[in-house]
Amino acid sequence: MTEEQPVAHDIEDEDEVEGKLNYKPPPQKSLQEIQELDKDDESLAKYKKSLLGDGPVALDPTGPNVIVTRLTLVCDAAPGPITMDLTGDVANLKKVTFVLKEAVEYKVKIHFKVNNEIVSGLKYVQHTYRTGVKVAKATFMVGSYGPRAEEYEFLTPVEESPKGMLARGTYHNKSFFTDDDNHNHLTWEWNLSIRKEWNE
Repeated sequence: MTEEQPVAHDIEDEDEVEGKLNYKPPPQKSLQEIQELDKDDESLAKYKKSLLGDGPVALDPTGPNVIVTRLTLVCDAAPGPITMDLTGDVANLKKVTFVLKEAVEYKVKIHFKVNNEIVSGLKYVQHTYRTGVKVAKATFMVGSYGPRAEEYEFLTPVEESPKGMLARGTYHNKSFFTDDDNHNHLTWEWNLSIRKEWNE
């Protein structure tokens, strides 16, 4: 959560990088089509097995393909778990403030499920605001995943919470879990308070 040059809150720029890259993802294929392609290519068959497992797992064909279940701030110094449940009404998270002590190392862990089709280019994007002004934007490439019964976990690199009197206070975060096909799997808002001590 590094502080950058503030940007006015009413400017939305979450897609401007993708627009500049001019990237167009390939057309989506069904699992059956993917399994039928290049059957004689042994290395490709191994890669597809690593992505898909032994066979397709359709848990709920009527439900969403990607379900984000929770986000955790992994911090060894924390007195207890810092976890937000994303399976219920995420609008309630705006009323909750999560706490991090200043100058501690932490990672963001995201738990999610893939139900029916391969999803490519998953990414986690976080916009951070303070007093209505955008102070940071982080984008993490999560990767491509095939359907399976178990949850996947994605862990960001280590970050350090801001420190010092000016850095302490409450930050408002807007988080997005999207993919290459511009599917927005989940958007939620939450607050993070940086404090001098955990129990301040």
